[in-house]
Amino acid sequence: MKRLLALALLAFALTLSLNAFAIDPLPFQNNAQRLRFQHLTRDLRCMVCQDESLLASNADFAKQLRGQIFDMMQEGKSDRQIKDWLVARYSTFILYDPPLAPSTIALWFGTPAIFIAGGIIVIVLLRRRTRPAASIAEESGDDW
Repeated sequence: MKRLLALALLAFALTLSLNAFAIDPLPFQNNAQRLRFQHLTRDLRCMVCQDESLLASNADFAKQLRGQIFDMMQEGKSDRQIKDWLVARYSTFILYDPPLAPSTIALWFGTPAIFIAGGIIVIVLLRRRTRPAASIAEESGDDW
C-alpha cells in the first residue's frame, strides 16, 4: 500500500513539472502570420544553443527573442527589417545563411577550397608514387 501511494505521489509530482516544459503559444491573427513567424525563426540561430534554430530552441534567450520578433511582426515590420535589427544586435552569426560579404568569404568558400586542395594533393602524390616504378622498370631492361 505504501508503495502504491509513493508511486501515485511521484506520478502527481511529475505531471506538475510538465508545466515547466510548456511553450506559451503566441496569439497569431491568422495562419499566414504563424507560417511567416515559423519561416523567419527557422532561418535564425539560437545564440545559446548555436546548433538549433530559434524556432526549435527551448532556451530562455530563444523564448525572449521569439517574443520580440512576434512584437516586431505585430508592429508591421518586414522580415528584412527584423533580420537587419537582429544582425545589428547579434552580428551575422545569428543568420543560418549569412550573406556573401568580404567578412564571410571564408564561410562560403573555405570548405570547398580545402576539399579541392586536398584532392589536388592526393592526385599529385598518387602520380608521383606510380611514375618512379615505371621508370625503374624501363631502365633495368627487364621486360616481362
